[in-house]
Amino acid sequence: MASVGTLTRADLAEALHNSVGLSRADSSKLVEQILGHMCGALAKGDNVKISGFGTFVLRDKGERVGRNPKTGIEVPIAPRRVLTFRASQMMRDRIVDAD
Repeated sequence: MASVGTLTRADLAEALHNSVGLSRADSSKLVEQILGHMCGALAKGDNVKISGFGTFVLRDKGERVGRNPKTGIEVPIAPRRVLTFRASQMMRDRIVDAD
């Protein structure tokens, strides 16, 4: 398997610059606008679905009782909102085929 790397905003902007031909500044602005729009939708409570890629889903988790593993004392865990990502079937197939 190939070495593990991280895809960054700069990498996305560079790929956009190389494939579309936008200036590096415009490519960077476009990436920031897309990510900002996604973050804004999630902040409003909307889910974000990108066809062929996956879905970012917000879930509200209720309060529950946890336990301190060191002392065994029960501790309440506050309700919170969590973000999950579910890859589309097309993305899962691409990942499996990449091996």
